[in-house]
Amino acid sequence: MAQKVMPAVVHIKSTQMQNVRNFQYRQYPDPFRDFFDDDIFERFFGPHFRFEQPQPEQRGLQPRVGAGSGVIINSDGYIVTNNHVIDGADDIEVTLEDNRVLKAKVIGTDPSTDLALLQIQARDLPTIPFVNSDEIEVGEWVLAVGNPFNLNSTVTAGIVSAKGRQINILPDQNAIESFIQTDAAINPGNSGGALVNLNGGLIGINTAIASPTGAYAGYGFAVPSNIVSKVVEDLLKYGRVQRGYLGLMIRTVDGNLAREKDLDVTRGVYVDSIAANSAAGDAGIKIGDVITEVDGKEVSTSAGLLEIIGRHHPGDKVSLKIDRQGDEHEFLVTLRNQEGEEKMDERPSNEILDILGVELEEIDKETARKLDIKGGLQITRIYTGKLKNNTDIRVGFIITKVDGKNVKTVDEFVKILKNKEVGVMFEGVYEDYPGTYYYAFGL
Repeated sequence: MAQKVMPAVVHIKSTQMQNVRNFQYRQYPDPFRDFFDDDIFERFFGPHFRFEQPQPEQRGLQPRVGAGSGVIINSDGYIVTNNHVIDGADDIEVTLEDNRVLKAKVIGTDPSTDLALLQIQARDLPTIPFVNSDEIEVGEWVLAVGNPFNLNSTVTAGIVSAKGRQINILPDQNAIESFIQTDAAINPGNSGGALVNLNGGLIGINTAIASPTGAYAGYGFAVPSNIVSKVVEDLLKYGRVQRGYLGLMIRTVDGNLAREKDLDVTRGVYVDSIAANSAAGDAGIKIGDVITEVDGKEVSTSAGLLEIIGRHHPGDKVSLKIDRQGDEHEFLVTLRNQEGEEKMDERPSNEILDILGVELEEIDKETARKLDIKGGLQITRIYTGKLKNNTDIRVGFIITKVDGKNVKTVDEFVKILKNKEVGVMFEGVYEDYPGTYYYAFGL
């Protein structure tokens, strides 16, 4: 089985160019040393006082190189890896098992699950098929395949140690953590590699380790394949992940919480608070309810509930069974997106906007008149891309000019940037701040 799956696991090298400035410092300022002996000097300035002497030794762009793994899921060159492997990369190289090195293009990313989809220009590639990760049992034998410490095509074996683990490692505020835990050895460089069953089916993408040393200590974690397949499908179809939300703040029920809240159950997911315009709240869910089942499937942890809901789209209906002070109730909830709408975001994906990592909206005439501008495009969302990685631009910024040319529509914006490969200058304003702002970055 190892021989079967190894050709479909690749090595990924990501390079990010960063501005570097190195300065030399002198421990003590010489002019002051002439007036004080060492004891008095340290009493006034401290033993570790130093003045910065800006004497640039190096300036300019320096490469920062990272490495990881990826899994070929389609013979036409689609590769799944972790978002943290390629986040901010200006150049991505994929090395296949036959030692071919190819440039990769980012199709899309999902920081909420730490997944990314790449594509290389190659055909008839070996692949690993998805299998239903819900059917994986604790104790089942698995193989982890990847490139730890740049040791290409490394295979380790172990078992599924647990399911539905939440380790609070993803920084995204909407993170979905319901990891498969395994004791197959996973180390730095395994990120983005394959976790497969003994039939050669992909059950997860290796993502993290729990370790006091930063290396293997018996605990590895993989994103379940059912989450991976949903993310891939959305990125290919919509260019972004479309995820449904209940609109609840939740906690896993345990013995202590059951005692504190005087609950009649000790397993389930406790509703701590309800957001405004909440899908579940409008369906009848109340604070203090304990969710015990989703669509007939038992849920015992908040991670498990987030995983199940995260596989659905806005507009999908789910059935929630809840315990309310000892009484069972069932509610049909129509999921909503983050903006509180039950519909899918049908805006077509645009390659330029995907590269920049922004969503834009044309401002109306009233806003333009209020700000004394001819028109512009307001940034409504920023995600992984050139702007986030290279500028401190914020949501709400209104782009009025690109390289000195006025822009009022998304089509004008795209036309200016299409086929542009050098530096770009955005000029614009914020509604709540005075003055004109400029952001420059390289494409």
